[in-house]
Amino acid sequence: MCADTPETPEYKSTLNLPKTDFPMRAGLPKREPAWLERWEQIGVYDRLREKQGRTPFILHDGPPYANGHLHIGHALNKTIKDMIVRSHQMMGFDARYVPGWDCHGLPIEWKIEEQYRNKGKDKDEVPVIDFRQECRKFAEGWVDIQREEFKRLGITGNWVNPYLTMDYHAEAVIAGEFQKFLMNGTLYQGSKPVMWSPVEKTALAEAEIEYHDHKSHTIWVKFPITQAIGPTGADVGLQGVDVVIWTTTAWTIPSNRAIAFNPALSYGLYKVTAAPDGNWAKKGDHYLLADNLAADVMKSAKVDEFVRKRDIPAEQLDLISCAHPFKGVDGGEGEWDYKVPMLPGDHVTDEAGTGFVHTAPSHGADDYVLGVKHGLQMTYNVIEDGSFRADLPLFGGEVIITPKGKEGGANTTIINKLAEISALIARGRVTHSYPHSWRSKAPVIFRNTPQWFAAVDREIADGMDQYGDTIRQRALTSIDELVKWTPQTGRNRLFSMIEARPDWVLSRQRAWGVPLTCFVKKDTLPTAPDFLLRDEAVNARVIEAFEAEGADAWYVEGAKERFLGSDYNADEWEQVFDVLDVWFDSGSTHAFVLRDREDGAPDGIADVYMEGTDQHRGWFHSSLLQACGTKGRAPYRNVVTHGFTLDAKGNKMSKSLGNTIVPEKIVQQYGADILRLWVAQTDYTADQRIGPEILKGVADSYRRLRNTMRFMLGALSDFTEVDRIEDPADMPPLERWVMSRMAELDEVVRKGYAEFDFQGVFSAVFNFATVDLSSFYFDIRKDVLYCDGDSTRRRAARTVLDLLFHRLTTWLAPVLVFTMEEVWLERFPGAQSSVHLVDFPETPASWRNSQNEENVARVRRVRRVVTSALEIQRRDKVIGSSLEAAPVVHVEDAETRRLMALVDMDDVCITSGLTVSADPAPDEAFRMPDITGVAVVFEMAEGEKCQRCWKILPDVGQHAHLGVCGRCNDALN
Repeated sequence: MCADTPETPEYKSTLNLPKTDFPMRAGLPKREPAWLERWEQIGVYDRLREKQGRTPFILHDGPPYANGHLHIGHALNKTIKDMIVRSHQMMGFDARYVPGWDCHGLPIEWKIEEQYRNKGKDKDEVPVIDFRQECRKFAEGWVDIQREEFKRLGITGNWVNPYLTMDYHAEAVIAGEFQKFLMNGTLYQGSKPVMWSPVEKTALAEAEIEYHDHKSHTIWVKFPITQAIGPTGADVGLQGVDVVIWTTTAWTIPSNRAIAFNPALSYGLYKVTAAPDGNWAKKGDHYLLADNLAADVMKSAKVDEFVRKRDIPAEQLDLISCAHPFKGVDGGEGEWDYKVPMLPGDHVTDEAGTGFVHTAPSHGADDYVLGVKHGLQMTYNVIEDGSFRADLPLFGGEVIITPKGKEGGANTTIINKLAEISALIARGRVTHSYPHSWRSKAPVIFRNTPQWFAAVDREIADGMDQYGDTIRQRALTSIDELVKWTPQTGRNRLFSMIEARPDWVLSRQRAWGVPLTCFVKKDTLPTAPDFLLRDEAVNARVIEAFEAEGADAWYVEGAKERFLGSDYNADEWEQVFDVLDVWFDSGSTHAFVLRDREDGAPDGIADVYMEGTDQHRGWFHSSLLQACGTKGRAPYRNVVTHGFTLDAKGNKMSKSLGNTIVPEKIVQQYGADILRLWVAQTDYTADQRIGPEILKGVADSYRRLRNTMRFMLGALSDFTEVDRIEDPADMPPLERWVMSRMAELDEVVRKGYAEFDFQGVFSAVFNFATVDLSSFYFDIRKDVLYCDGDSTRRRAARTVLDLLFHRLTTWLAPVLVFTMEEVWLERFPGAQSSVHLVDFPETPASWRNSQNEENVARVRRVRRVVTSALEIQRRDKVIGSSLEAAPVVHVEDAETRRLMALVDMDDVCITSGLTVSADPAPDEAFRMPDITGVAVVFEMAEGEKCQRCWKILPDVGQHAHLGVCGRCNDALN
């Protein structure tokens, strides 16, 4: 009876076909919220905390700002943190995660003011405590919104009890940390130029600045030489000569106090010999200029011809004095009747300008340093709204930057006055990178104001000098000796910043924040020893009040008398009402989170701080300075940095460009796991790109992984311990190879997660799952799994699949938190079951067998040649399936032939038969250029097609069961 006659039994029901309800279509957007609810119901995070005897691992959360919906940078940041926490938990640590929020500061205050402006209200007429309460309420609302958005991304943590910088205890600790600076002598009040926002009317830190192209006025201004004394004391004849400066900040000219030059540059005296009629630079004018810039200056001044008269040596420049351009100008009222000295400065270059730098100590960092060194007088010409003081002659009330962030009339008025008095030789416009407030997006100015500073080079006598006795020394030592940097470039960036940074500006002229809880003596200079009140009892009363009432206690009527108590006459002291820079708030979080909380760090030091690269000048920076001032060292052991997220073309995301990618939209379309998988696939240490096509590629990778997991679930549907083979030695070589690869991969995964290399981990696991397993091992073992009876081969394969299941689900769980939970529950359903409650399984090193891996690699190379040869036959319609073939494989290498004899090569190549030959291959045999010594001669399989396994074999039809081969006959029995 032929195998394909109607009488042939239907054998499909006798196959061990995969059984699983696990769908290929994930439906993540709809299904993920149910898993979130489940984790909350069974208390996964709290149950993990109950595991005893584990070493704590603490990632300290850099607080996002409680202001607005999440952007893609938030999603990247929190997902990386989550993968760090989850992977370390599954490696046996007690990996706690306390999410936090930055709640004080200008962005929130700005929003409330904006609401006031829309309602026609004046902020200054609202009681300060009422205003602060509105800011608090605004922050609370956004904390709740962002918390749900973060949770939707699958982020684990103590969401029930996060930290907020506006919590009463946090405010008390921030004040207490500030008081440590007060008591250890690093706090002082100084008057120096800081970046000032006229729009927001407050000083800004470097971390609050972003740089944008800005079009500025440029002017070349003459400063007449009034005195030029040579080395012998004699006049050197430079009367009638002008020193020419170039500046892009015309508004600072009224505050000029000196001109800087660089002794290392070459200078000369230049004479204009020809110029157009009516030109500002006239024939016969004499200018001092840097030699490398003279031609450019003359070109800008529209000079037709000029000559260099002679050298002007540096020792001569040092003895020159000039007059201010506005000296003697009618209406100037003697404001500028002073000498303008020439001073040496290394910051002067001959790359642009004139080689001479106009110096206004009140309006520039380099200018200030030079001014302090040479005792120049500070000016206070610009007030907080960005206008000149009303009594400044000629320019009183002129506005530099308007309340709307636009240019006022100050620049133009000053330039016009300079032109009127013939003090200009040229003017123009230049587009250059200029600092702007990252909140208002308006330009800022350098403005000299009294501010509170922490001295970074002042010796601290606090007994914590193991790593240095100044903040700077402790910070630099911490960077190099106590902290590991990922990537290492983060170390270099922060080190150079700390090495060169000035004293830390702590004060802000705002209302929503923690006040500088200190008192100053009235009518006393800031340099006097008794200017600041340093009293532990006063400090303690402040902290006690803040713990009970929050920082609002500072603003309550009678607060000064309450805190000073009976020990001091309140009339002799002034209460400081500036608030702390919010970077001091977030820099202090190590104290009220790591030190004070039960789920903090045992020694108050975090294992990891992880933020974007901009935080080298932000949170990493301020936390380092703050901790070095109060605990003597960095508050972290590892600093991990990620780059910025760009669009698919590599452009910065911008609402105006319409290229923003919103996490919520990705979650709605694909599900959070796809977003998380994108994070895992990127090199987060550099800038990353994201866009629709990129996400489609990620989704394709996800589908391939999901298919791998589905295959395992189907094959393991009824697997029990009875089916297990305990000793790998009892398994076929192919299974031993898979176990060896698992042992190898376990090491890669653990090392990668420990080093925060998620891209490396995912790449290794993904390639293993899709290439080694799906395309090779699973492809080969389908026949055994489906068609064998209770054979050793099948039991070994299912044992290995079980081992694979436990490793792949846990290795991938920190990345695909929802999908791996779905996979886990499909196999291990239960009210309290979760993949996130288990650890990475221990994988014995004894499984590793590098020789077996090499052996299988040899067999795989042969398989490639065979499958490529059969593909040609399939393409040419000679065969429809590889099971129709029984090729002859000519192999030159005897060791390879020996290895092929140890495995079922027809199974490996998915053919019905396969013959290995040591004979020389005929010329027509198929070969591959990159695999030598292997050639394939195609032969059709002989026999009948088994109606159960579909192999074509000679013995089909010769057994008790109709139309089957011997192997299937045994299985049916």
